[in-house]
Amino acid sequence: MIALLKRDLWLAVRAGGGFGLGLAFFLIVVVLIPFGVGPDASVLEPIAPGILWVAALLACLLSLDRIFALDYEDGSLALLATSPLPLEGAALIKAIAHWLTTGLPLTLAAPMLGVLLHMNSGAYGYLFISLALGTPALSIIGTFGAALTVGLRRGGLLLSLLVLPLYVPTLVFGAEAVRRGAAAMDVTTPFVMLAGITAGAFALLPFASAAALRVNLR
Repeated sequence: MIALLKRDLWLAVRAGGGFGLGLAFFLIVVVLIPFGVGPDASVLEPIAPGILWVAALLACLLSLDRIFALDYEDGSLALLATSPLPLEGAALIKAIAHWLTTGLPLTLAAPMLGVLLHMNSGAYGYLFISLALGTPALSIIGTFGAALTVGLRRGGLLLSLLVLPLYVPTLVFGAEAVRRGAAAMDVTTPFVMLAGITAGAFALLPFASAAALRVNLR
């Protein structure tokens, strides 16, 4: 499992399909928003949490189709299916690798980019915590979507249509946690919901992803 994780991390960094692409897209979206709605701090501050969460969500989408596609094309996925490592474990490792190369950099960069949107100074810590709790769920849900669409032509569009509705609860509770934090309100409920979604996704979706892979590899 460690060898597979190292391989996926190396491929993501070498191919530029995870770390660099996601961060660049995230930065572009955040920079463009003030040009679209204006630089007025009174306008940007209330919508900053939602913008940052939507931008992070869309940035995570960019590299989802690469989670299994490259392995499927070169035959590595078929070898994984016949290896001693269960497909459930392989799917889990793929999700972790995706989070380390996409979700984690976005989590670290978001508070710094919040300055561009005049986000409330009291919300930065809540933004970091909410992304740290929520982005792993985005990766494991995306892994499930990638398993469903592996091998399909133009599967990236179908993958986005499948995954985006599943991302909505994480988006809602993540943005709400930051909004409440900025208003000095209690954030226990959205944080608990975020953690519950992530824990539930990691408990169930590796098995669903493995089942989808077995069907597509037949």
